[in-house]
Amino acid sequence: MSQDLEGKVAVITGAGDGLGKLHALKLAQMGASIVVNDLGASLHGEGQDKSKADAVVAEIEAAGGKAVTHFGDVADWETGKALIQTAIDTFGGLDILINNAGILRDATIFNMSESDFDSVVRVHLKGHFVPSKFACIHWREKSKAEGKPVHGRLVATSSEAGLIGAPGQPNYAAAKAGIISLTLGIAQLMLKYGVTANVILPRARTRMTMDGPTAQFFQKPEAGFDTFGPENVLPLFAYLCSPQSERISGYVFIAYGQEVRLVRRPTVQETFTTDGVWSVEELHEKMAPTFEKLEPVKDGFSFPPG
Repeated sequence: MSQDLEGKVAVITGAGDGLGKLHALKLAQMGASIVVNDLGASLHGEGQDKSKADAVVAEIEAAGGKAVTHFGDVADWETGKALIQTAIDTFGGLDILINNAGILRDATIFNMSESDFDSVVRVHLKGHFVPSKFACIHWREKSKAEGKPVHGRLVATSSEAGLIGAPGQPNYAAAKAGIISLTLGIAQLMLKYGVTANVILPRARTRMTMDGPTAQFFQKPEAGFDTFGPENVLPLFAYLCSPQSERISGYVFIAYGQEVRLVRRPTVQETFTTDGVWSVEELHEKMAPTFEKLEPVKDGFSFPPG
């Protein structure tokens, strides 16, 4: 059993089920003490069930690891603050934060309600922001007190929908795009304190991907390699939490199957120039030839994205 995280303390949000649970078990196997956060809500953010997080803690402890439950809504200010404090009070510090909690309420923009939009953006985007804020405060204070960089690792869970949009998920796609920008900004701010921050876009079979139109792509094969098995993405999360990843910060990765892809930052595809002040007519003259060769984006979320 690998012990790369021996003595480290990790907070994982949404760890009562799905990828979050697998992250908790993986990091515990590597020696970390785990704060298992989960509200126990349904996929659509309804209800509460403390037993899910308790069961993960029990599984970790049965295997000889250390874990504690934190039952609460990570998008709530005081709850998010208490989550980070739970790690410090229980295990003496905080080294790792994996932001994973999320819900789905899919609909096109025609049919999406205000609450559907607000709820998904709140859980995903604010649910990443709040724990990150208080984790960063802790890491900055510790770095200043000790006069040296700390071991801080922040890993955010986003989606390719945040890069290319999703016609039936305007709330989810917007939140996931926000997570990318939020985390890359944290990376720039916190590097001087020894903290890395990265984003992973996992393609994996989870209760989210198995809900709705994407389910057909993520079915488990009857034989052969399971490309979308969630176990395939776990090593990258674990690696970015380890001491060995100290030079990796401010990056976005796609992980699935037997591949890890480093996503290039947005680049300029073409530049149009004028000698004076643009007119509508000149813009058409300069731009039309390019777009006559291109098709309008009709299906930006066709699977699998390249």
